[in-house]
Amino acid sequence: MSNNNLEIERKYLIKMPDMEELRKTENYDWSEIEQVYVNDTMDGMFGRIRKRGENGVYKYYKTFKKDVTAVTRVEIESEISEKEYTDLKKHCREGFGVIEKTRHVFDYKGLTFELDIFPFWNDKAFLEAEVSSEDTEIPIPDFIEVIKEVTEDISYRNSALAVWVFENTDH
Repeated sequence: MSNNNLEIERKYLIKMPDMEELRKTENYDWSEIEQVYVNDTMDGMFGRIRKRGENGVYKYYKTFKKDVTAVTRVEIESEISEKEYTDLKKHCREGFGVIEKTRHVFDYKGLTFELDIFPFWNDKAFLEAEVSSEDTEIPIPDFIEVIKEVTEDISYRNSALAVWVFENTDH
């Protein structure tokens, strides 16, 4: 695998931010995301599919990830058709629910951040920064209050949330 398939990411559990402050950030944008873990595999990695966009205009992706370290993963992602997304969605992994979230993207002090807000939390969210090395210092914006870093805590991965969603909703 080449290095361009490596994803080095730091992740934080944060208190729900002030949305007015968030919208004022540099290069701010947002999108709606629907994420489904599927039975499709590649080299022993389970896949996920994602519908991402806003106002009824979406793109569709299939992604495979595998841990290299607690902070670094191999990520292989490709765009797929709406039909392929719909077909794959019928093969959701057993015990995994569908995750819906709103992703807010912004730049701060040279880094691009992704802030994910979920409909089942009204007091907290995730903040992620993709970096070029594991020891990169992460500058947290003043308007964001970190509860704790959860980069290495697998119970805060989206796949773990998908299990929680499955266990706590009707299916």
